[in-house]
Amino acid sequence: MKKILLAAALLVGVSFTTFAQSTGSANRFSIGLEGGAPIGDAADFYNAVIGGSIKFEHPIATSTAFTLSAGYSAYLGKTVAGIKNPSYTAIPIKAGIKYHFTEGFYGEGQLGAAIGTKSGSKVAFAYAPGIGYDFGGGVDIGLRYEGWAIKTNNGLGNSNSVTLSQIAARLAFSF
Repeated sequence: MKKILLAAALLVGVSFTTFAQSTGSANRFSIGLEGGAPIGDAADFYNAVIGGSIKFEHPIATSTAFTLSAGYSAYLGKTVAGIKNPSYTAIPIKAGIKYHFTEGFYGEGQLGAAIGTKSGSKVAFAYAPGIGYDFGGGVDIGLRYEGWAIKTNNGLGNSNSVTLSQIAARLAFSF
């Protein structure tokens, strides 16, 4: 089901980019460093989140762009009751819409998947609403909430949904 949702989001995005009128703006790429603070249940097992990402933006209307991003994120495990929790690493791939409210200030929403990098890891449904400011000259800073919903199995035939959540910041350089 998650793969179908991701495919649908990508198809809608590609449709928008194919049929949208040109706004005169150019496509942009950005490379960013990311850091986050785990929140909710994730804060009980992880100290911090670090990573990086690449993002592509394609204008689809005045002040609006379709985005595609991919990256690498690591939830760094913390020691709980003398036991070191292992880190959890994933490759998040997301598509979204970015809207500029003013020349620099924007809001963005993204949906996608976070693909675990370790053997036996599951694919999580990823969602990330956020805000940011484009300072011009290629510097952009964003702040977002990001959640990864993962279905787990307790080994007794019962499935459960767990969400790894974070408040994250991204410092990016665009070109």
